[in-house]
Amino acid sequence: MASTAQTLVEEPILLTGVSSGIATLTLNRPRQYNALSEEMLITLQDALENVAGDETVRVVVIAATGKAFCAGHDLKEMRSSEDRAFHQALFDRCGTMMQAIQNLPQPVIAKVNGIATAAGCQLVAQCDLAVAADTARFAVSGINVGLFCSTPAVPLSRNMHRKQAMQMLLTGDFIDAGTAKQFGLVNEVVPPDELDSAVASLAQKIAGKSPLAVSMGKKMFYRQAAMDLSAAYEFAGERMTCNMDSEDAREGIDAFIEKRRPVWKGR
Repeated sequence: MASTAQTLVEEPILLTGVSSGIATLTLNRPRQYNALSEEMLITLQDALENVAGDETVRVVVIAATGKAFCAGHDLKEMRSSEDRAFHQALFDRCGTMMQAIQNLPQPVIAKVNGIATAAGCQLVAQCDLAVAADTARFAVSGINVGLFCSTPAVPLSRNMHRKQAMQMLLTGDFIDAGTAKQFGLVNEVVPPDELDSAVASLAQKIAGKSPLAVSMGKKMFYRQAAMDLSAAYEFAGERMTCNMDSEDAREGIDAFIEKRRPVWKGR
């Protein structure tokens, strides 16, 4: 007699999809509050690398299932080994993934549906833009378990005033979504039932721009931020000249003069 038992198929930890030029990468460990396990970091890194080479993708959204956006590193996994090399490799892998977000040609939007703590808050800060539900909360809470959130401090200190970042890092206290917007951690705060439409509207607006100008502009923005004023202007002027010489810039200006919609050529 044949067995009627069915093999349970485990859901992927990262859901991916592309629609109308917008790629959505959805963290899918809701029971673990979408913690960044080693497997999640590897999977997310691979997904970002795939998206980077896809010229049909204009914008990337990082979202999450369940009640939390991301609770940071998987503490149980971290405590499963006393090996220093294991911990160093884990933090290095996380840093590489975070930098991949900044190095991506496309803008990345964090869609924050719930709590974002420690490396989860780092993920929000590392994204180019962030839209949060007004019920979302943010913390870099490693200090509460004796672990200063050093790696989350990197993008946090580049998004917020230093004293605000230091207060979060030293106290581990949560801030609400409104305070996160005031501090510069997120761009927009909306009711939970408007989060999907708010992110979609922002993503579609960016997706309608010249992909060449967006890609060049994102790269320029982060490079000039590390320069002194004179070097930044010199670099920005050179980049703007290259942009002006592009087919997209000529098309965009002609379309403006002729009062028609531009037809972009791609990256």
